[in-house]
Amino acid sequence: MAMEIEDKFDVPAGFEVPDLTGLPGVTEAAGPVTHRLVAVYFDTPDLRLAARGVTLRRRRGGTDAGWHLKLPRSEGARQEITRPLGRSAKTVPADLADLVLALTRGAPLAPVAELETHRTVTTLVNGAGVRLVEIADDRVTGTVPEAAADGEPGAGPHVERWREVEAELIGGDERLLRKVGKRLAAAGAVPAASPSKLARALGAARPIPGRPRPRTRPGSAGEVVAGYLTAQADALLAQDPRVRRADEDAVHRMRVAARRLRSALKSFDAVVEDTAGLRKELKWLGRVLGEARDAEVVRERLIAGFDALGEGAVSGPVRLRLDAELGAAEREALDRVREALRGERYFALLDALDALTGAPALTGAADRPARTLRALAAGSWRRVVKAHRAALAVADPAGREHAMHDVRKAAKRARYTAEAIGMDELAERAEAVQDALGARLDGVVAQGRLAAVADAARRDGEDTFTYGVLTGLERARTERAREEFPRLWKKTSKAVAKLL
Repeated sequence: MAMEIEDKFDVPAGFEVPDLTGLPGVTEAAGPVTHRLVAVYFDTPDLRLAARGVTLRRRRGGTDAGWHLKLPRSEGARQEITRPLGRSAKTVPADLADLVLALTRGAPLAPVAELETHRTVTTLVNGAGVRLVEIADDRVTGTVPEAAADGEPGAGPHVERWREVEAELIGGDERLLRKVGKRLAAAGAVPAASPSKLARALGAARPIPGRPRPRTRPGSAGEVVAGYLTAQADALLAQDPRVRRADEDAVHRMRVAARRLRSALKSFDAVVEDTAGLRKELKWLGRVLGEARDAEVVRERLIAGFDALGEGAVSGPVRLRLDAELGAAEREALDRVREALRGERYFALLDALDALTGAPALTGAADRPARTLRALAAGSWRRVVKAHRAALAVADPAGREHAMHDVRKAAKRARYTAEAIGMDELAERAEAVQDALGARLDGVVAQGRLAAVADAARRDGEDTFTYGVLTGLERARTERAREEFPRLWKKTSKAVAKLL
């Protein structure tokens, strides 16, 4: 896996790559080196990958022959995952097919285009011999077979020829890449009109499906709500391959997107209706992801607590047991997440999200000005206040702690509602309440997990002194969070009163 950072340019027929050795840090332009590359691109019959900016290819020739899966650009870079060529030229490697399952939803993957590229590569190198930027001058022939040309048997293949230049960052920084782009532009290059070679080849032969967009009035409540729902649905889908790969923080981000969607559908039910079924399914997905996320949080929290102990507080193979048992619990939870993400229930949820973002059931309130949504944010905060009062009225300490969890859930919903409509300060205040109460809950969960690990160590005849120390520290952190909350609540209440 690698992060690909590159700029693409269209160039005229007589274009020549300019001298780039005068750029800062560049001492040599090595090359040129030529390659012949032949890449077969795979997609579903209705181009579901291309519609989302994903490319999946099998390429021969050059220095990186093999299977390449490129996911959409995020924060200026594309994630590229590679596999060896293997024996089969027609069957996509199972793990790569799994990574795009949220897009294909079980539809078969087959060749949709072949690109033959005659590439001339010039590499910018610094004084230490480090490769900084690669300039690839490509002459491309793209062929779309007859089955993909227009769906009519006998239509014949469509052939498209063009030239383009790519500047890819290897070991330099993005400032150098920008300077390379300026030098290329001065020589006649312009930013590429197509996001990829595949998009250009297909675009000339058949349209890549566009995403339906709801019709909303500019500046309306419907425009704000529909835009937010689309952004969160996209965020959820973007995390899907990362969750399947167990990338850092991926489960958390996907869970947050699911929660934000569910919260928005609750808060904005006066704007978008008929979403009860979708909310139920988002709750299911959040629960599935939550098990893995909770296991991740507990593991990180307890390992960090152990690593902070002095040597005198450690007795026995505590770190090994924590790593083994907490890591196993997290892996098992992740396996259950992956199983759910391969199921029909999940695919049906994604279909429902597509329908929601493409054609939401908007009410008459959607035509009202966006500022009317502020009343919904105020209502969300009032629910936080109501939940807090109810929790304080519970006499039993254990029951009150459970009721404070309802306060946390209400604060989370208020935060997401405020975020959706751009009330950032209110969102920050609600998040502070959510985080403070979350720290209490995390401490209680961590103590329970420590007790279970300590019991296992005791059965194996190990010293459990260190588990007692860790439990005491967790209990102290939890109590401190409990004692500090009233002060935070008072400060937050005053600040929110001024906002609303």
